[in-house]
Amino acid sequence: MTECLQQETETLLQLSQVSSITSVFFGGGTPSLAHPSTIAVILETVSKRASLSDKAEVTLEVNPTPEGMSKLEDYYHAGVNRFSIGVQSLRDDDLIFLGRDHSSLQALQTIEEARRLCPGRVSVDVMFGRPKQSVESWKRELSELLNMCDDHVSLYQLTLERGTQLFKQVQQGKASAPLEDVTAEMYECAKSQLRQHGFLQYEVSNFARHNAVSHHNMSYWKGRQYVGVGPGAHGRFVPRGEGGVIREARTQTLEPDVWIREVKQRGHGTRRRIQLHHLEQLEEVLVMGMRMTKGINHKHWELFSPQLKLHEAFGTSINVRELLQSGQLILDDRSLRCSWDGLALLDSILPTLLVELQTQILQRG
Repeated sequence: MTECLQQETETLLQLSQVSSITSVFFGGGTPSLAHPSTIAVILETVSKRASLSDKAEVTLEVNPTPEGMSKLEDYYHAGVNRFSIGVQSLRDDDLIFLGRDHSSLQALQTIEEARRLCPGRVSVDVMFGRPKQSVESWKRELSELLNMCDDHVSLYQLTLERGTQLFKQVQQGKASAPLEDVTAEMYECAKSQLRQHGFLQYEVSNFARHNAVSHHNMSYWKGRQYVGVGPGAHGRFVPRGEGGVIREARTQTLEPDVWIREVKQRGHGTRRRIQLHHLEQLEEVLVMGMRMTKGINHKHWELFSPQLKLHEAFGTSINVRELLQSGQLILDDRSLRCSWDGLALLDSILPTLLVELQTQILQRG
């Protein structure tokens, strides 16, 4: 696995011909199962192929188990300078219910150790909308977490995924998720509590204080190029090594054994390559950019769409005007963005914006 990760990193960096890497994120699955030497080898490979500055953000997702915690220092010495800890809940019953293999105490101990190693650069993931969870119990839990956490919090609403144990239990009536208006209240309460603790919301699910934002995730939301390495990874880059000029959406083979075989045969395990044409790229810029509280500024939009400005794309539509008049959406000299109320309704706002973008692009042929 280590050899193949190294090989694929080399191949894809060569294809993308990028000169510098601003961030590296070890995520998806459980990277904290990897030996710290694997992390060191991959970072070494990156810095051989491209410039990886000492200031580059290098994040590792950690499961807060005793095993995960025991390796934090070795990961730090391997080159990791930011940890993202999958706390999910501080209620042991819920952790069992969610199928997690750590306890709330272990989660808090892992946060403490990570903060000792990387003060100001530790993020925690926490989940709301869990079965049997009330607004009051959520407030207490978040309060407990905010007394222990560092400067970055990611909040996620539990979604029922088909094929999981939880989905089956809800289907059978053995468990029930909170109602939509209850989860909406949980989200609003969390935003208020986080604000009281000095956190600023900078994206739908992400909050930071002391400007400790995730630079890696900001790159996704700003539509920058990125290389995805490993089974099931996604990437977005222009394959200049093959003479390409159009950005591609690339997906690596998901099954690890098949992926290993492919990497050994041809240096990478890319399963699918889709060229992103003008409209598709603008759709991604729109969908990702609107997740940020600052939205999409005019200069940023013009990097991708020099001909069709933001005001021209969205300022003339009756449907978009309704969103502007209702106060959910803002389009001014600064940017196109959601209001605070609008951000919570982003999923229902985006379809209107996407339809309008498609209409404007097709009209201009």
